[in-house]
Amino acid sequence: MPAIPDATAWLVLLACISLAGTLVAYRYALWRDLLDHPGGRRSHAVATPRGGGIGIVIALLAAMGLLAFRDHGQAIDMALAATGLLLVAGIGWLDDHRPLTPWSRLAVHAIASGLLAVVALRSGGQVLPALFAFALAMVLVNIWNFMDGIDGIASLQALVVAIACALLADDVSARWLALALGAACAGFLPMNLPRARIFLGDVGSGALGYLLALAMVLAATGEGRAMSPSTWALLLMPASAFLLDAALTLGSRIVRGERWWTPHVGHAYQRWARMLGSHWPVTFAYAAWAIAGCVLALVSRDRAGASIMYVGSAWYLGGGILWLWFQSYCGRRSGLPGKQSE
Repeated sequence: MPAIPDATAWLVLLACISLAGTLVAYRYALWRDLLDHPGGRRSHAVATPRGGGIGIVIALLAAMGLLAFRDHGQAIDMALAATGLLLVAGIGWLDDHRPLTPWSRLAVHAIASGLLAVVALRSGGQVLPALFAFALAMVLVNIWNFMDGIDGIASLQALVVAIACALLADDVSARWLALALGAACAGFLPMNLPRARIFLGDVGSGALGYLLALAMVLAATGEGRAMSPSTWALLLMPASAFLLDAALTLGSRIVRGERWWTPHVGHAYQRWARMLGSHWPVTFAYAAWAIAGCVLALVSRDRAGASIMYVGSAWYLGGGILWLWFQSYCGRRSGLPGKQSE
């Protein structure tokens, strides 16, 4: 791909587009009374507008358009990815206005994930990695929705993971799109951290998950190389805090026979924020874990594939043990060992 002239200026512009879109969404949410109200299954204390993530979506659509314009070879892939993004963001926007059934959302997510699988197939030319790309998009879209529960955590985590994808990518196009996502998240953060004046909403959280899956797919298949398990292990390390907290919390709720599909405040980050009485230390702690995962991935990238898999397994095992210890600690502090709050 030809270098994008004044790439830094374009990234600043994308951050400004994201911020402007967030400000417009803020005014719109107040006008339409799109507010998340405090409650037993929420972690905030005051009614807060939602739907601010639409600014990130608009900025990334602009970035995809620029990428397709500068490199016509990317036009089809960007059109597919943009369509998937519009589907995920669109169903999230509708859900922000009136609750939809989980199955209707999942059906749309599946269609969007199928489009990303086509992008992976076109880039790598292999069916199995394309199926993995489909699963990755389905997982990340929903994980970013699950984990968007305290001020700034989902957007800051996405910013760090996007930068990690840019650093791990060899392909110029993949690097540009990952940096564009990071810039859009940076534009949103002033309205979301340290105290949220507006939330991402389903339109933003789902879109972030989809965009991160796209960034990982492009980074893994840059310059036509085949996706390998070790490549995926590297790319997923920075996102491990979200992956572990979401997967282990869901698994523990299923084991206890709880209604795992209902809203709750049982994630480790939610319990930690409630225990501290503040959101931002937890948000930055999760970001620090993501940065550590990024550093580990960068120093491990030149190792043999088997060595990378060992390092990744040890990283996730350590994170899982830390999660189990922390949940047990929170249970003891609350006087309800082993029981998470609903």
